[in-house]
Amino acid sequence: MIVHLVDGTYELFRHFYGLRRFTKGKDRPLGAVTGVLQSVLEIVERGESHVGVATDHVIESFRNDLWPGYKTSAGIEPALGAQFHPLEDALAAMGIAVWPMVELEADDALASAARIASADRAVQKVCIWTPDKDLAQCVVADRVVQVDRKAKTIRDEAGVRAKFGVPPSLIPDYLALVGDAADGYPGIAGIGAVGAARLLNRHGPIESFPSALLGARLEQALLFKRLATLRSDADLFDDVDALHWRGPTPAFAAWTERAGAPRLLDRCVAAAQATLTPTSNR
Repeated sequence: MIVHLVDGTYELFRHFYGLRRFTKGKDRPLGAVTGVLQSVLEIVERGESHVGVATDHVIESFRNDLWPGYKTSAGIEPALGAQFHPLEDALAAMGIAVWPMVELEADDALASAARIASADRAVQKVCIWTPDKDLAQCVVADRVVQVDRKAKTIRDEAGVRAKFGVPPSLIPDYLALVGDAADGYPGIAGIGAVGAARLLNRHGPIESFPSALLGARLEQALLFKRLATLRSDADLFDDVDALHWRGPTPAFAAWTERAGAPRLLDRCVAAAQATLTPTSNR
């Protein structure tokens, strides 16, 4: 089987701002949620049976205690923020495994789910659906890959090296040096992408750098590395069978009616019936 892990928060942002190009700022209350469900449904409509979605129940996490400039919910538009929790409810009603994160982030949940799933011998491949740079650290050979829908790319270990100049294991070090504006930490002044890759390929992880290389900036670099390192110890599920999609729950019909998306229910029912055929990848 192939396990698909979706970054629900990224998808919610993507659909929210994508819809605005067509609605001219008149936001539909559940428009972005419906868009995310359609994206997840497209995966199972292709015959994929094992899917999980990670979400940020709240934006803040333990990392905000480590670095005051780390990303927060400040600035998130109310119309978008109001769809965070409905997304989790809608996914659950659709029958999709969903992991709403509070102390940890959705990215940590994706890292944890990838670890658990890839340890199962019955799993052929794990696909992590997100363009976020920090998830590149979870890539393992061609067994755990990153699906970048935006770039229309599936990135295995060779793909990570080609994009960043370093292997997946050094992505936290790379981000610590160059920074990550989306997450709110600046990296080390004077070190760009090319320079960071060169230093890491020469010396290995930041802890192995000659003491004079970063000098007084070493402590900050190590802090940023801690921010960039994803937690993979979340206890999300014991068996990949928990990710096996078996169709929508009875509650989904009422949800699609409330959202004004009855076609979603029809598609879900059809997709669930298709998973019972021999072409399913169960």
